[in-house]
Order: sequence, then structure tokens, then C-alpha cells
Amino acid sequence: MEAGNLRERFEGELIGPEDAPYEEARAIFNSMIDRRPALIAQCETATDVAAALEHAREHELEVAIRSGGHSVTGAGLSEGGMVIDMRRMSAVNVDPAARTATVQGGATWSDFDRATQPHGLTSTGGRVSTTGVAGLTLGGGSGWLERRYGLACDNLESVTLVTADGRTVTASESDNAELFWGLHGGGSNFGVATELVFRLQPLPAATFALLLWPAEAGPEVGRRYRELFEAGAPDELGGAFAYITGPPEEFVPEHLQNELVSGVVLVYAGGEQEARDAIAPILELEPAGLQPTEMPYSEIQCAIDDPPGYRNYWSAEHLASLPDEALEIFCRRAEDMVVPSPSQHILFPWGGALGAQGARWPIPHRDASYVAHPLGLWEDPADDEQARAWARGLCEDLRPFSTGAVYLNFESASEDRLEAGFGRENLDRLAAVKAEYDPENVFHLHHNIKPLQPA
Repeated sequence: MEAGNLRERFEGELIGPEDAPYEEARAIFNSMIDRRPALIAQCETATDVAAALEHAREHELEVAIRSGGHSVTGAGLSEGGMVIDMRRMSAVNVDPAARTATVQGGATWSDFDRATQPHGLTSTGGRVSTTGVAGLTLGGGSGWLERRYGLACDNLESVTLVTADGRTVTASESDNAELFWGLHGGGSNFGVATELVFRLQPLPAATFALLLWPAEAGPEVGRRYRELFEAGAPDELGGAFAYITGPPEEFVPEHLQNELVSGVVLVYAGGEQEARDAIAPILELEPAGLQPTEMPYSEIQCAIDDPPGYRNYWSAEHLASLPDEALEIFCRRAEDMVVPSPSQHILFPWGGALGAQGARWPIPHRDASYVAHPLGLWEDPADDEQARAWARGLCEDLRPFSTGAVYLNFESASEDRLEAGFGRENLDRLAAVKAEYDPENVFHLHHNIKPLQPA
């Protein structure tokens, strides 16, 4: 589509199918999503965002919002529509005295962590450094430090949006409070986030490890891991029990490389000795791999980045508990993974600070003990059926132990799971917020909350 007079008032770059950068500009994390937008508006300012939205309204173009491009559902692309591409707006400004970070809507967690690291400050981010701050946070924001500091959205001070009709609105506890409530999990349903302000937490030291065993050791490792949290592990202890393909790295023994292995990812909000003490029963099992090591948190955040360009299918199941039967199912289902591939068969421990603010926000289901998260990444389309069946099968088998809730940022398909993500009462309340700020449902590609219709 011809950009017309939009070019005359647009500071960024407008890219159409005929332009050389188009293929690179439309590429997103999940290569299963292949959509061709009519126009990609790479915005430099909030004024650009408003102008692009006006153009989309005038030409009846479906609107997609792109920050990091990690949405597994492909919410950052629209077939024949307009992409509001925020990646040029990626500044992060830290006020160490106030312990706040002001973050533009196109920043990634790498941008965020590298800005806060020199000040010994942080906030819960994602687990992949190339993920967009805005998309992950507004959808909730699960990350390595969530047991210590809650979800990313729990640390928000304010969010500034450009709404579908071009208005600029700032939401906080004191201004547009109902919208601020909705932005704690409601995603990009209400507007384009151009600025987010976070409270920061002190993090003078952090420790990381990637501990590995042969796959057949998984049940014993899993039991030891479960015992840590049943015995009252400190909130500083984050990470996961997982099955992965052994990476071809120097710290991985050759016989484990490119094979299915069991492992523990350790992310500890503190020094190495504290971390070793916290996971002493795990270390007794004499793991291979990278042993507990202090390193900058910004480096931890990119230590196991998922590579782009793979086909992706994800799901998740929140578990009320992890009895032997559930753990056995989890371990057995790892055999169905596509190997070798970057897929991850993950069990995240919840608890700690996660539940502290749950009742306040639209993601209330934070009383789960664990989250089972099949994260499928593979290259060959011939593996599509196997990869999907693995993810779906794990969740189906674990459903008897489930709380019934779901964290939508982990979901490849969620149209029928919105109520499981928010609860009926919260979903109705979100629909009322949607009706006030986006009554025409312009922003509908991210786990769509439909506007409440008048009686």
C-alpha cells in the first residue's frame, strides 16, 4: 500500500513490500508465522505512533504492534495490515537515586539489563534477552527473579500509551487507575505502549549454573529439586528443572552433546556460596555442565537465549502440587521432544513473591507450586506434528494436577483460554476497560479481550 501523505509527517522509516528492507523487517521470532503486512511503520517518536494509527484508521488496516517480535502467536505481524514497529524507540534511562528506570516501548530486556546493571539494580525480566520489555511486561512478565521480586508487571510505576484514536494516556496508581490495573496482564489490548516506568530492586550479586546429567537421571534430579522447594527454598532461588538437548559447548561432556539430557538451571539473587548452600542436595548428584558461578545479571539473562528463525509452539500447565505421579509424567514426556533442537521441557518453581500481589491484578492465579512449560523450537516442518503433540500431550497428562489457570504469554493458542488466564470476574472487568480505551477492538491480535458491549 502506498504510504501517501504519511511520509510527509513521519520521522521514522516506512517500509512496504517493494522496499529492500521489507523481508528483514517483517521477520519475527516464530518462523511458523508468515504474514506480509502492507506497511511497516518503524516509529521514532510517539507522534509517529499516533500518525501511523491515524493512517491505519483511514485505510482500514489491521494493526499489529511489534516490540521484540517474540510473540509466539505472531501478534507483531498482520497480513495485509499495518505494523507499528517500536524497535527504534529503545532508550532506557535509569535514575539510581529514585531506583527507577524509564523504558521506551521498543526496548528489549538486553537494553534494560545493560542499563541497570552498572547501578547494581534490576527488575524481573524475561528469560531471553532479545524479548521486548513492553510485550512481556504487559502480558504479566514471568522471569528468573519472579520468586524474589514478583512478575515484571508487579514492578510497574506507570505506562504511557497511544490509544487507537491517537490520544496519549498515562496510567498509574493515581491516574487512569483502572487502565493501569488492566495493563498488569491485559497485554497490548488497550494501546501502543511508548514508555514504561519500573521500580528497581537492588541486586549486588547474582549466580548462574547450567547443571547437566544423562536423561535417565532425570527422575532422581527432579525429586531432589522438588525436595528443595518443599523444604522451604529461599525466594532468591530461581531457575528450572528441565530436559534439553545438550549444547555443543566446552563445558558439556562430549557424550552429552546433541543428546537429550536432564538439567537444572540455577539463577540465584545473591553470591556463589549462598547459591551453593541453597542447592547443596543437587550438587551431591555430581552434575556436569557449568557449575555455580557469579556473573553480571545482564550476562545471565542472555546465557541461554533462544535462537531466532525456528518454528515455535508453546504451552503451559500450572500445577497445584508435584506428587510422584506428576513428576513421573513430566520426565516420561520428555522422550517425545524433537531432539536435537533448542526445545526445552521446563518445570518452573513458583511461590515466594509471586503470590504477594496476585489478588490486586488481572492475573490472580499465582498460588501454583510449579508451571510445566513445553517450549518447542525446531527447524523442519516435517516435525510440526510431533512437536505440537509433545506440548499438548504434556499438558493433557498433567491436567489432573493443574490449578486450571494459564499464563497467556506462554500460550500458542489462547482464544478459548482467556477465562483460565484471568478468571471470569477479571475478564469482565478487562472487557469494560477495553470498551473505554479501544471500543472498536483495533488492538485485537494479542490474546484478544473483546470490548464489553452495552446492555
